[in-house]
Amino acid sequence: MIVFCGYANSDVTVRVPSLPTPGGRVQATALERGDGGMAANAAVAAARLGADVRFGGVVGTDALSAAFLEALEADGIDVRPTRTDGRLTTAIVLLTPDGERAIISQDDDLGVADIAEHAALADTGWLCLDGYRFPNAANVLPASAHVVVDLDGCETRPAALSALAVAEHVVLGAAQARTLLGDDAACAVLAADHGTHLVLTDGGRGATVFAPGEPPQRIPAIEVPVVDSTGAGDCFVGAYVSELAGGRTPIAAARFAAVAAGLSCTHAGARAGLPHRAAVQSFLDTGSAGPGSGHGAKEPTP
Repeated sequence: MIVFCGYANSDVTVRVPSLPTPGGRVQATALERGDGGMAANAAVAAARLGADVRFGGVVGTDALSAAFLEALEADGIDVRPTRTDGRLTTAIVLLTPDGERAIISQDDDLGVADIAEHAALADTGWLCLDGYRFPNAANVLPASAHVVVDLDGCETRPAALSALAVAEHVVLGAAQARTLLGDDAACAVLAADHGTHLVLTDGGRGATVFAPGEPPQRIPAIEVPVVDSTGAGDCFVGAYVSELAGGRTPIAAARFAAVAAGLSCTHAGARAGLPHRAAVQSFLDTGSAGPGSGHGAKEPTP
């Protein structure tokens, strides 16, 4: 079982011709609402790949929150750990025609006590947290669980280091890693010192895995027509954890996750393009998702 703990969002996607500059103004061409949130997106990605998934976040009692939870349940996710006495936060996603985006997000009401409760659910299984929970979460995580942290959203080096100290695996965007952790040499040292697999994702340039005491391994990205990169990083994390939980090595899990993340960019929205296992395996086998592979849609029940 994998417990995903963190953000649940209602995404408002604003399509714009280009991202605005400071003080600038752009004209929106369309506005769309859909489900999102780092941890929730990653949970859906893992569930569509066949993992046993629970999601712990915070939503409200309104109709939008109810629909949000129903969508997770439709993907086979156990949402019972999710609190419904708060609010479903909103994220504004500015999206350009070439698939680039900028995100403005709202803070949620998930506290340390919630994290401790969800961590206890994971027990000897897998627990995946988003980076906004550190450094506070570091003191409540059980030694028995396999902890994976998506550090995107982490704002300070001490917070990042606190995650490295308790996680078996840390995933982080390459640009943010340079700011928080340093260059490749520094990342290799940190991975070795903490005994942590550190995975840096870099969009169309692929990913790099720093395993403790081993040379960095470059993971290539796949070439796809990018429609929307929103949620691609979340997809990578969900796929990476699902493969680790299934017994794959970190390198094999990262290669699989890179394909899943690439395929997720071929549809609009954070969830629509999250692929099922058949689509990822088809691409690995043939270089194409192929017809009827279940990409971006719920696979039929046998």
